[in-house]
Amino acid sequence: MVETADHGQPAFSWRTRVYWEDTDAGGVVYHAGYLRFLERARTEWIRAVAMGQDALRRRYGIVFVVRELSIAYDKPARLDDELDVTVQVGRSRAASLDLAQRVLRVPDAVTLVRANVKVACVDAQTFVPCRIPVEFSALIQGNRLT
Repeated sequence: MVETADHGQPAFSWRTRVYWEDTDAGGVVYHAGYLRFLERARTEWIRAVAMGQDALRRRYGIVFVVRELSIAYDKPARLDDELDVTVQVGRSRAASLDLAQRVLRVPDAVTLVRANVKVACVDAQTFVPCRIPVEFSALIQGNRLT
């Protein structure tokens, strides 16, 4: 079971809407569509706390890749729903981050999806795991679960 504890800490939140392309024939978000929402929220979170992913690659020579993912689909999102997709840092290791993510429907804040995502920091050229730069680690502390 996926657990994404809140701990009262504010999460980074990215707002989006469900478009026709995100849904199946019944107007419900197809299960793989949530992965795109989660990825986009992580991308916008990195941009908000540090810099865009291309700038991160150029400046530090690193990229983050998904190593593990567990997801629970609690309720469906439907065509035209407005969503908040959140990101919180759980555990930070030398070369990886555990992230708790949720997809919530706006305006009632009902949780639709819960996910735990482990991202690994890798060298952008070799894709060999490497340490997260200290400067970047310091920037992400504000989104840590306590």
